[in-house]
Amino acid sequence: MLKDIPELKVEDVAFAVVRKAGEDQEEGWYVYLINMQDQPIEGVLVTSNGYGKIDDYDRKSSTLRHFLDVLPAKSYALIEPIVEDVFMLSNEYWLSFYKNGSIYDKRFIFLPGTISEENFANIPLMKTRGVLIKS
Repeated sequence: MLKDIPELKVEDVAFAVVRKAGEDQEEGWYVYLINMQDQPIEGVLVTSNGYGKIDDYDRKSSTLRHFLDVLPAKSYALIEPIVEDVFMLSNEYWLSFYKNGSIYDKRFIFLPGTISEENFANIPLMKTRGVLIKS
């Protein structure tokens, strides 16, 4: 029965963590979802959480859920702000969406310590730099 379910590969979708001024003009870190595909994705659900060890103690952040009706082709959307306190944890973003009537999902993980300016790269479509995980 499982063999009858097609494995749909998520392609040309990314998460980026960018440092920039927010609405209050204070500089902070923000997580964005980027759709680099030529078509929109719909019913987008992102679940985020952090987990790992700090000073030999298990730590876990709150689980947050975000929903977007549609993320147009070649566009991006702000998912959430992120605080530096959780950069030493694994920060997981579980993405689910519909495209052409099929459901796709993929887990993206920023490993501990990878969200830092030394790992900055050019972020597609955003014309800025940040840490990128691309499928």
